[in-house]
Amino acid sequence: MAELLAVVIGTGNRGASALDLANRLLAHFGDLAGLARVEASEVAMLAGIGPAKAAQVVAALALGKRISKLQARPKQIIASPREAFSYLWSDLRFQTREIFRCLVMDTKNQILANELVSIGTLNSSLVHPREVFKPAIARSAAGVILAHNHPSGDPAPSEEDIALTKRLAECGKLLGIKVLDHIIVGDNTFVSLREKGII
Repeated sequence: MAELLAVVIGTGNRGASALDLANRLLAHFGDLAGLARVEASEVAMLAGIGPAKAAQVVAALALGKRISKLQARPKQIIASPREAFSYLWSDLRFQTREIFRCLVMDTKNQILANELVSIGTLNSSLVHPREVFKPAIARSAAGVILAHNHPSGDPAPSEEDIALTKRLAECGKLLGIKVLDHIIVGDNTFVSLREKGII
């Protein structure tokens, strides 16, 4: 505890290190809870702690209080290809180049992350399995939903789209990360490669 407080204090002075000042504060106010109840002016009165350091300490403790009151936001669940399309559409519409994205999912089909994988050309995107699965591995994901747009507006999968999807699905099997779907976005419409039986 004193070590973290010393980091907030930053530097000591001629007579005491930052850690010495932190221990002095904790001893004077009883503990961290006691320190959190006082004003900056009371902290500044302690020898070696000036107004600037006192303000830093009080601000850090106030921030800690606010963080402790935050409630975790519920993660969005994707239960169907249409829900995936609705979630991704704003990221992919009006793009003049192919954009490839990856939704990183947990075991309950909740979104852990929405990752940009690559930005391609007018009619193709270069995608490597390493870039697709790297964020999924980092988050210990159970699965991924792949998505890209067709700037032409026609979401019909190309032979390259199908081949890439199969390749990524095979890579996912090796990693233990399931490719749940690959959504191709067009003009207000989409194609799910899972619904087409490609995955």
